[in-house]
Amino acid sequence: MRIARIKRRTEEVKIDLELNIEGRGDFKINTGIGFLNHMLSLFTKHGLFDMKLTAKGDLEVDLHHTNEDVGIVLGEAFYDILKEKRQIKRFGTSFICMDEALVRCVVDISGRSYLKIKPKNLRVKGENYTYSYFKQFLKAFIDHSKISLHLDILEGEDFHHILEACFKALGVALKQAVSFEPRVKGLPTTKGKID
Repeated sequence: MRIARIKRRTEEVKIDLELNIEGRGDFKINTGIGFLNHMLSLFTKHGLFDMKLTAKGDLEVDLHHTNEDVGIVLGEAFYDILKEKRQIKRFGTSFICMDEALVRCVVDISGRSYLKIKPKNLRVKGENYTYSYFKQFLKAFIDHSKISLHLDILEGEDFHHILEACFKALGVALKQAVSFEPRVKGLPTTKGKID
């Protein structure tokens, strides 16, 4: 079983995470941010990951600290589980639609952090979870997982639908990338090292 348990304690937030990337899509998530809970449940369900996550943050200030730190902890969990990178497929791609929204997601478990989101800004907004929060979450996740991610929002009008398609697409692409490829001997690279 590929499982990570991560704790994070700061003056702003306390987080406990258990992640199993060989799960069934089971989740118990409470970040204190309802919209983020919903998005992470979609990510988990469609990635077939099992996740137990609790976060208690200074939400009376705003969502920023909790939102970003959840991204940090989730990234650390993936990095911890995948640090050896042996026999994994490494790359993952998905196209996911949610009604009018259409998203393309491509990931590379490269050992190098890179994030590209198109478009850089959206005019549509959620009620309290903004596109800026979404980008902050992803940047924290990518920086700490050392994964390269290209996320293209190809169509969409409803903010909820757009982000739902994004989180589902990320889960599906990562499910593919982290899966084992029995024909790969050692690392999936010609360099002999992934970092």
